[in-house]
Amino acid sequence: MEHAARLPGVRSVDQPAVSTLVDPQEAPGAATFARLAVELHRAGGIDETVEAVVQFALQAEACAYAGVTLTVRGSREIAAVTDELVTEIYQLQADLGEGPLLTALSEGVTVLVSDVTTETRWPRWAAHLTQYRVQSSLHVPMWVSEQLIGVLSLFNLEPNGFSQDDEAIAHILARHASIAVASARAGETMLAAVDARKLVGQAMGILMERFAVDDDGAFEILKRYSQQNNIKLRDVAQELVGTRRLRGTSSV
Repeated sequence: MEHAARLPGVRSVDQPAVSTLVDPQEAPGAATFARLAVELHRAGGIDETVEAVVQFALQAEACAYAGVTLTVRGSREIAAVTDELVTEIYQLQADLGEGPLLTALSEGVTVLVSDVTTETRWPRWAAHLTQYRVQSSLHVPMWVSEQLIGVLSLFNLEPNGFSQDDEAIAHILARHASIAVASARAGETMLAAVDARKLVGQAMGILMERFAVDDDGAFEILKRYSQQNNIKLRDVAQELVGTRRLRGTSSV
């Protein structure tokens, strides 16, 4: 297995991001997940989305801690945890290059650790984990179409802490989380594209006024500078709008 790099972007959840969606006296059903879907739809972005997911997991599942790890342009990022203990467990696997989370991420399979003390698949990880309170864990991949975008991880303080029903609920939650994260990413990409178009438009306006050129001429100036200096067009526009000049030029 390829050795995992240190996991960046750690985000710890201190306050619940969602309202109490689960009645503690009854198992989560269709109505509960419908309310979750609404909460995820209302989330303002990826950070808020994954926070809502881990908080819901604490309410709906037999777990003491929860976390979400996302794949971001080929790297792995700890997107949300309900306790810093989860971050330490994640980082332990990255340091050792083995563990259930890494297997779930690399193979796209559900991984259940029923009892850490008897675990033999990742001996170094299991030996180190005895210093923590966690006795069992469940790691469920998050898929969108055929793309693995992350893993939902649940942790229990007792051995054999997850039943078949818990695993089924975890899969439903991971599916909701996958769709919500993909939607949030698409929204952020769209906003970034809109912002880029606005910046380019503002930069073109500056050039049109300064050099008395039309919009085609202004865009050609920006494109030529971008190509000659190997700088993204958006970054060229941002620099011009922010400083009213471009590096290495005296006339712009």
